Order: sequence, then C-alpha cells, then structure tokens
Amino acid sequence: RLNSMLNWDVNNGIARRAWARNSGAMNTAERAMESDSSLIITIPSDADDDVISQFFKD
Repeated sequence: RLNSMLNWDVNNGIARRAWARNSGAMNTAERAMESDSSLIITIPSDADDDVISQFFKD
C-alpha cells in the first residue's frame, strides 16, 4: 500500500508540473504512462501566442 501511495504522490507532482508547462515533467509524464497502463495524465497543449493575443484584444 505504501508503494502505491508513493507512486500516486510522485505522479501527481509530475502531472502538476506538466500543467505548469515544464517540458521535463511533460516528457516524464508521457514515459510514466507508457510504463503504467493504468496511469492517465492529460498532457497540456501549447497555445499559439497570436491566438492568445487576439483573445485579449479590445
């Protein structure tokens, strides 16, 4: 049970860092999902800067 809890905690931290757009964490999350088929992490998509700028235009 301890191993399962530690695995969950580590992967939760990796997922949180991936959502902060940390490229190392995104790669690690993808590798972790490859090695554990029950693990599902939604990997964020990078938005185009022009799309973001247009969204905030007056």
